[in-house]
Amino acid sequence: MGALSHLRVLDLSRVLAGPWSGQILADLGAEVIKVERPGNGDDTRAWGPPFLKDAYGENTTEAAYYLSANRNKQSVTIDFTRPEGQQLVRELAAKSDIVIENFKVGGLAAYGLDYESLKAVNPRLIYCSITGFGQTGPYAKRAGYDFMIQGLGGLMSLTGRPEGDEGAGPVKVGVALTDILTGLYSTVAILAALAHRDQGGCGQHIDMALLDVQVACLANQAMNYLTTGVAPKRLGNAHPNIVPYQDFPTADGDFILTVGNDGQFRKFAEVAGQPQWADDPRFATNKLRVANRAVLIPLIRQATVFKTTVEWVSQLELAGVPCGPINDLAQVFADPQVVARGLAVELPHALAGMVPQVASPIRLSQTPVEYRNAPPLLGEHTAEVLQRVLGMRVEAVDALRHSRVV
Repeated sequence: MGALSHLRVLDLSRVLAGPWSGQILADLGAEVIKVERPGNGDDTRAWGPPFLKDAYGENTTEAAYYLSANRNKQSVTIDFTRPEGQQLVRELAAKSDIVIENFKVGGLAAYGLDYESLKAVNPRLIYCSITGFGQTGPYAKRAGYDFMIQGLGGLMSLTGRPEGDEGAGPVKVGVALTDILTGLYSTVAILAALAHRDQGGCGQHIDMALLDVQVACLANQAMNYLTTGVAPKRLGNAHPNIVPYQDFPTADGDFILTVGNDGQFRKFAEVAGQPQWADDPRFATNKLRVANRAVLIPLIRQATVFKTTVEWVSQLELAGVPCGPINDLAQVFADPQVVARGLAVELPHALAGMVPQVASPIRLSQTPVEYRNAPPLLGEHTAEVLQRVLGMRVEAVDALRHSRVV
């Protein structure tokens, strides 16, 4: 039994931030009922190619994007623009512990499915709203998407090659990181609200915003600005506060060197055949290396091109200097550590036989993550959930399906 197997989650969200939170809760054992539009479902079901392929190598209807965030859930189709559908959602919410939604501010109030309405039928309900900008403020009514929030929230001002370099300019992160981080923060908030409720409290509303999360996750770069009044600039792969801490060319590619202290720098200098660097008054401490970055980095680049990536990684690992290759995803999933940790798993799938999944990184000794079900087909569990959870008769479900409510 998973750690959260006593909980039921009603997931009204779609795309990534909300579904990511729902999947984490599902992996930890919660029953997660994903409510989708009849006919189309979650937008990401169609966000391909690539699509999952069947046993004959033909595309199925399941996009890889959708498959990344909906494992261990049950799909129920409900048209809650109609009164009958709204009543079904209210009844499911009355029997749930958590609701996750990511509609625009006020969007669900039109259907009587906002927090205040559902709180009336279930005072212990924890209701997590995820929006681009939050429930308050001048931007509250705007739609917000990961890419624009990476720009508006400052991340892209820090990501990309520095001005003056070839290819300089703002760059987004290669995955929808703001959505992912919002899903993670939402999960933390939900668990905190559960802890409060379990101590004798009631349910509560959680207001999560992509912009809030993005600004919060600027971390040391935000503090670099707040403590100086100077906005940090793009440094490419370099670190604003640590040197050397970036990529360097090798004889056959590139590798990453992450020198975290002066002792590691001395060890690196020895492996590089330049032991005098560690005693050079320009480079002896990290503070000096940051100040003299423009002098030191070219010297290191001149040295690193004489060995292959494998040679650098193996020799520096022996010396205790953190470093690593720059892998593509094929190399990632072939890496012996990734293989040993079981980060790629497979689950039975109705259309494809088996579907690959990226394993959860959460390792609990007493209540491990469970991989129970593949991401569901659209409406795969509608009849089963309505009968089991709401006690509906088969004839009643068939009537709802005939009238296209489900």
